[in-house]
Amino acid sequence: MSLVMAVIFFIIVVFVPDIVKEIGLPGLTINADFVVASIAMLITAIFLIRALADAVALADIVTNIIVKRLGIKEERPPRRAARDLLYIVIIILIVTALSPVLATLGNVGELLTTITTLIGLGLIVILIYDMGRILYRIIEQRAESMADRLAQMADRDE
Repeated sequence: MSLVMAVIFFIIVVFVPDIVKEIGLPGLTINADFVVASIAMLITAIFLIRALADAVALADIVTNIIVKRLGIKEERPPRRAARDLLYIVIIILIVTALSPVLATLGNVGELLTTITTLIGLGLIVILIYDMGRILYRIIEQRAESMADRLAQMADRDE
């Protein structure tokens, strides 16, 4: 429902400002089209954030199913790494979908597109760092375990 509302308000952003373009706001030096577009974009963003929260909940369920099918044990770190990877894909899809939409807003759209891209890249870098930490810990534990077994085997041979 949140996604439907976001689409409705985006349609408002596209069509209504052209209708009220010539109307000036008393006491302000801006036209009504800017105010209407700004408010509608804010409401669209709110509904998109709510839709993303729902998508994250669904992504967690799908990730759990995929992780179980891949045979990964119920350990927390591998599951979290798999979720991070899924979140990276979702972020890329969202930023790719939003860029052309935001670019239609003129000069402000270019700025919003750049900001959206940078935020997406920042989130991806954070998620990649988290995945790297998780994978490093897993490899470190496995290496220590293997080293302990090799040390035990060497002690038995002596």
